[in-house]
Amino acid sequence: MTKIDTTRPETVLPTPSHTIGPFYGHALPFPGGEDIAPVGHPDTVTVHGYVYDGEGRPLPDALLELWGPDPEGRVPTTDGSMRRDPASGGFLGRNGVEFTGFGRIRTDANGHWYARTLRPGARGGNAPYLSVCVFARGLLVHLFTRVYLPGDEAALAADPLLSRLDTGRRDTLVAGEESAGTYRFDIRLQGEGETVFLEFQ
Repeated sequence: MTKIDTTRPETVLPTPSHTIGPFYGHALPFPGGEDIAPVGHPDTVTVHGYVYDGEGRPLPDALLELWGPDPEGRVPTTDGSMRRDPASGGFLGRNGVEFTGFGRIRTDANGHWYARTLRPGARGGNAPYLSVCVFARGLLVHLFTRVYLPGDEAALAADPLLSRLDTGRRDTLVAGEESAGTYRFDIRLQGEGETVFLEFQ
């Protein structure tokens, strides 16, 4: 049995009473929440990154919700991300064929998250983007942001939101391309390099 030295605060693991809630990782995530795109779809992209707190530490218990249009820019109206078996009440998951455009992903122990989705198409004069809602401990109100994917620089330059931001702030909304179909998007909740968050009224 390992004995913990409780005389030094840095050696004592935090308990729920030491950590600011609320906590989202228990009942809200669902199996396959990160697999938004139907398996084998040719327009599938992977977006991944880390969620960091104000001191640059990764958050192991954040929760992200993603929404995005299909490659033609249409917002899906298909149900099915969290289907249940009507007989047993058990979780059936996605049917693997229809695109719902919605995913719910929790960060892992290292603060990392990923989602497989379809590359979004442009809508309403905006450059293509994925909408993101961030839930994390210490946030009593969730945060909204966007993930723009690089590729069409003219569309990014003309986007109504991005065009109003200076370069440093703008860059917090544009994912970096790591390889064909794979993009890195880190979310910084505050501090240096803080992600641009949106307020809806």
